[in-house]
Amino acid sequence: MQRAVSMVAHLGLRLQALPSALGRPLSCAQDVLRRTPLYDFHLAHGGKMVAYAGWSLPVQYRDSHVASHLHTRRHCSLFDVSHMLQISVPAAGAVHLATALLENPEVKLAGLAARDSLRLEAGLCLYGSDIDEHTTPVEGSLSWTLGKRRRTAMDFPGASVILPQLKGKVQRRRVGLMCEGAPMRAHSPILNMEGTMIGTVTSGCPSPCLKKNVAMGYVPCEYSRPGTPLLVEVRRKQQMAVVSKMPFVTTNYYTLK
Repeated sequence: MQRAVSMVAHLGLRLQALPSALGRPLSCAQDVLRRTPLYDFHLAHGGKMVAYAGWSLPVQYRDSHVASHLHTRRHCSLFDVSHMLQISVPAAGAVHLATALLENPEVKLAGLAARDSLRLEAGLCLYGSDIDEHTTPVEGSLSWTLGKRRRTAMDFPGASVILPQLKGKVQRRRVGLMCEGAPMRAHSPILNMEGTMIGTVTSGCPSPCLKKNVAMGYVPCEYSRPGTPLLVEVRRKQQMAVVSKMPFVTTNYYTLK
């Protein structure tokens, strides 16, 4: 059973975009990075540490990124989220807890690289890349976050803007994209079939499960229907893409009941 318990990308998580973080090793003397309670634990387990949002975190361990990604899909992985200040045990007990969890043969450690590709396959947003304070839930394809009571009461910030958008008056939407060829990355231009730029990719990577390139980005509403053919510009070359439903990979989240 799929149990992607890697704690991938909570909605609203304010972090820096992963691609830039992955390219910054800890060799920069001027960087003063914070460490989670599991820092030494990561090193002892072969964690390759990188600078990420002001923290020193593992991008991967001894297994490759793809192997870690696929293991999480098929079994279970553990991801350090204490840099998000969401650790629910005392710092002194973090190593003991992680060690105990790893005694289960299904559980392995997962780093930032696997977390990013997993959340992208699941169609989950990374705050600061796919959504920010200027994105409405309707634009971000997150209308499900607005409950019926709140829609009726209109008692939430931005209701005067968001409620008309729920009725169809929205100019852009976040969509999923698939393409062959070179992987789409953040900031890649999205064009219509006539070659006019209509949007921008916000996140993208090769999908280890699908063995295709997946991405998310914003396009005008008239181009948001699944199956719509588009172009993306990658490395100054245009290539075919198609608007795709999300999640790209069917989710099977494990929920404690």
